[in-house]
Amino acid sequence: MSIIVERLDHLVLTVASITRTVAFYETVLGMSAVRFGPDRDRVALRFGEQKINLHEVGRELDLRAERATAGSGDLCFIVRDFDAVADHLAASGVEIIEGPDQRSGALGPIRSIYFRDPDGNLIEVSTYEGA
Repeated sequence: MSIIVERLDHLVLTVASITRTVAFYETVLGMSAVRFGPDRDRVALRFGEQKINLHEVGRELDLRAERATAGSGDLCFIVRDFDAVADHLAASGVEIIEGPDQRSGALGPIRSIYFRDPDGNLIEVSTYEGA
């Protein structure tokens, strides 16, 4: 039997402040904060059919990355209207550190811009060429 991975369901980011992280991702990338868990005490950022679970430094779950550290993420998000997102980032005061540049995505060539979230995670926002 061979294993076939279908898609990514969620990933976890360790952050210095869940409140600050939620505010950034809701405002800048339009994600929605959701509470979950038996006591609804956990927080995730939902977008499309995926989510990013958030762990706060010093309050991580026991089952976590071996060296969970705020600012160690490098994430790429595919967006529908690349130019509108780039304009929104500029209007939001987000510093673009590189791009737009041609890169290689999972399905082919992409156009990307790069910036950092409040913890210093590298965020890449991209669109597939010709999409």
